Amino acid sequence: MQATQTCPFSPGGAAEDVAPLLGQRDDLSVSDRSHWPRFGLKGSGSADWLADAGVALPAANRLSLSSGFTILRLGPNDITLLGDPAAPEALAALCARWEAAPGPKGYSSWREEAWAWLHLDGRALEDALARLCAVDLRPGRFVPEAIAQTRFAQVDAVVIRRGGAAEVFFDIAASAAVLRTIRHGGGHP
Repeated sequence: MQATQTCPFSPGGAAEDVAPLLGQRDDLSVSDRSHWPRFGLKGSGSADWLADAGVALPAANRLSLSSGFTILRLGPNDITLLGDPAAPEALAALCARWEAAPGPKGYSSWREEAWAWLHLDGRALEDALARLCAVDLRPGRFVPEAIAQTRFAQVDAVVIRRGGAAEVFFDIAASAAVLRTIRHGGGHP
């Protein structure tokens, strides 16, 4: 029997009171992907185990695509795999293989429980990113496969660009404050 995860913006979640701020507003769409599958590994042996499992890892602070998931390499042995909810089998199979494997294989960094995941897009995206983050995330300045580990909406975050959108990962405990900051112009929540 698999446990059901309560995400911060879902009914019963810690940030359900600000969930009405999600969606399209002021030419900026903000959607919650915290319920999407992901898996993080950290520590000695993580990168080697993934490479032995056939996962081609990008350089540190880069992302790459694999069959069924996106690979975020935050450091030499700090890797997060983002699953596709339409085809979660590849990530689920890799996670099961990792669980069953003897060490050394690193340890789970609990990204599926510790990180909130927001997707931002729309005509006002570039202006919002400029207000919320000190890193220049404009296309042409921030290459598509780069990862920014920075401050975003006043919290430590990981920011990536995919297509014309941005995805932001941050401590799930800050969900309400981050969403308020996004929606209220980048000032204090």
